Amino acid sequence: MNEPRNGVYMGFKAKARKHRKDAGEDEKKVTKTAKEGELPCGVRDCEKFADKSMGGRSLSIDDAIDMWGSSGYEARKGRVRVCKSCYRKWKKESKTDDMY
Repeated sequence: MNEPRNGVYMGFKAKARKHRKDAGEDEKKVTKTAKEGELPCGVRDCEKFADKSMGGRSLSIDDAIDMWGSSGYEARKGRVRVCKSCYRKWKKESKTDDMY
């Protein structure tokens, strides 16, 4: 069984942490680098990325026309991929009181 430490038995997590320090593995892991997007935002004036992992969404072409006009976007597969900030702008603009 585990040896008592100050009258208290060590749990498995505490024991693992202790052995990690002894082995020199306690240093923090390499920090994540900033993600580079793959899908550009479909709004012509925007330079951000519309990847799902970065909060990107897709809007219908009708919604994009209502917000940015007929030439202010670029469509893919019948949808317009937009970044998180453009989606929030659209959401704020299209929100109405009768929606709720």
